[in-house]
Amino acid sequence: MSGVWIFDKKGVARLIPNPTRESFEHKHPIYPGTSTAPGARPRVLVYLPTNQVINSYSELEHRLTELGWTRYHNFTQPHLLQFHKSENSAHLISLPRNFAHFRALHMYDIVVKNRSFFQVREAAATQ
Repeated sequence: MSGVWIFDKKGVARLIPNPTRESFEHKHPIYPGTSTAPGARPRVLVYLPTNQVINSYSELEHRLTELGWTRYHNFTQPHLLQFHKSENSAHLISLPRNFAHFRALHMYDIVVKNRSFFQVREAAATQ
C-alpha cells in the first residue's frame, strides 16, 4: 500500500493514495478526482478568443481546423485521434478517441502547441 498515512485528532489513521494538497485539507476531497489523480480539481480546456469551454471533439476539431491543424488518419493506431500542423512540421497532437478519456495531459499538449489560443482552467473557475 503506497501513499501517505494521516492521523486525525482522535488518533485514527487513514491512507491517502497519491496525495494532493486538497486531500490533506479535507477528510473527503471536494472533487472526486480522476483515476490518475485522486482529489485533483477537474480541469477544462478553454478556447481564448471566444472564452468557450471545449466540451466535445467536434468543437475541438473545429477550433484546431481554424488554426491550421488537419486531421491525421493513422490506421495503425485506431484508438487515437491525431492532428498535425502541416506536412513539413513535426507537430502532432494525439488524443484518445473517447472524449471521456480526455485528460489534463492532453489539454496541456494542445495549449503548448497553440499558446495564445487555448488555456487550461479549473472547472469551477469557468462557471
